[in-house]
Amino acid sequence: MEPYLLQDGELNELVFKIPGWEIKPTQIQREFNFSNFIEAFAFMTKVALMCEKYNHHPNWENVYAKVLIKLYTHDLGGVTNLDQTLASEINKIFDQ
Repeated sequence: MEPYLLQDGELNELVFKIPGWEIKPTQIQREFNFSNFIEAFAFMTKVALMCEKYNHHPNWENVYAKVLIKLYTHDLGGVTNLDQTLASEINKIFDQ
């Protein structure tokens, strides 16, 4: 998948395409909350394996049962179609 920067109209549509994500001009982010550290870490492991498949990796933080994920494409300086794809895949993992 060749990444390209999303334009303003495409960024506005993300609210509907990737529910739960906060859309900013230069990144998208979402906080995920779990019952405990083990659940949070298991989620992160699944996300890490999926991201490796796309060779595109998030900026993230984990504090006990909370995981904060930020996505943007460093090379292109903003949010791309690849970030949108990862966010959608991450939502699917979370909903399982």
